[in-house]
Amino acid sequence: MSSPSGTGPASIPPTGERLPPAPAYGRSSVADVLTSSAAVLGVPGFENTLNLPAAKRVCVVMVDGLGWSLLKQRGGHAPFLRGFLPSARVLTAAFPTTTAASLASLGTGLPPGEHGMVGYDVLDPEQDKVVNMLGNWDPGVDPARWQPCPTVLERAAEHLPVASVSLPRFEDSAMTRAALRGGEFIGATGVHARVAAAAQALAGAPRMLMYLYWNELDKAGHKYGAQSPQWGFQLEELDSALKLLAARLPADTLLLLTADHGMVDIAPEHRYDFSGEPALVAGVRHTAGEPRMVHLYLEPGTGEADRQQLMDAWRSAYGSKIWIATREEAVDAGYFGPVVSGSVLPRIGDVLILAREPIALYDLRRMKSSSLEVVGQHGSLTRAEREVPLLQLAAPEARRKPGAQAGGRKK
Repeated sequence: MSSPSGTGPASIPPTGERLPPAPAYGRSSVADVLTSSAAVLGVPGFENTLNLPAAKRVCVVMVDGLGWSLLKQRGGHAPFLRGFLPSARVLTAAFPTTTAASLASLGTGLPPGEHGMVGYDVLDPEQDKVVNMLGNWDPGVDPARWQPCPTVLERAAEHLPVASVSLPRFEDSAMTRAALRGGEFIGATGVHARVAAAAQALAGAPRMLMYLYWNELDKAGHKYGAQSPQWGFQLEELDSALKLLAARLPADTLLLLTADHGMVDIAPEHRYDFSGEPALVAGVRHTAGEPRMVHLYLEPGTGEADRQQLMDAWRSAYGSKIWIATREEAVDAGYFGPVVSGSVLPRIGDVLILAREPIALYDLRRMKSSSLEVVGQHGSLTRAEREVPLLQLAAPEARRKPGAQAGGRKK
């Protein structure tokens, strides 16, 4: 199935829902960052979609959980980064707005409909079971088979030095093998150790493409909330570390910052266990996804009337707090990209429940009760979750000062 990705609100589908806009794949999304960077470095087969400036080295810093709205709201904790906001671009995360989907889109340059990472956890049709796409991969799922497309790092490594700087435990993780394989892996635990390792590697190569991962902000947001002092502290740590990295880079290096998704804080009273409502799970064989973007997989042979009855039950229970889309509507709206491959299509729920307001939806029949303690959450397509920044923290042209136009078109 295929359709063009829209830029504005999706047209009203048969369910009557006016859905939020699809990610801007191929124009200004997280999937276009590494591909544009590879093009800057002259790697064949890539296009500089984001109009990045010429450079001999490019370092892409992926900050897990740093949404555009959060960076603006809490910029007082990040004086260095705040200086680049006037020249920043706003990109869209992949859908769902979760780490597995966006990191895979960054790593492959493809929308989820092609790379197949369509949620935090999703249905594996071959095993008829829900499998995790991030830190707890099922032993029955081969990462290279699940996501067989070549990565940007693999393709670039055929032409120039490529490095990933991240936590040591991610070197051979299933997520890395699926979506971020290729080049040299440099493990470093602390934030300043990662900065030192990145600066040393970049200085030691005449040309290089580097991926640098930052997860501390996301962890603080999940545990304490994105409005918490702990989140602010981690933003301060990020800010000081990236200021140091920018100062230590070789002069002809482009330093970019982007993110995989934003975050919404959910009050305890708005975290709901929907599994206790029979009408909301009637005919549902599996549930998966995120508490803010739930996949509902129906029993084989379920008819359209039963699916409609299920959606009506959800609409009655949550009203304007949610958007509802069928698999077909989500695909046609371009949520998973202009093309959804035949192997990926059954990994997507028959019905998708997207949080519109600050709520979270749980199936405690399969999820631990401790998951109810998570404060900062994401997965849906509100602006707070889907909009992420693209900052040029250092560029070859005379080390641009904060606030200067950093190349490319603003959005």
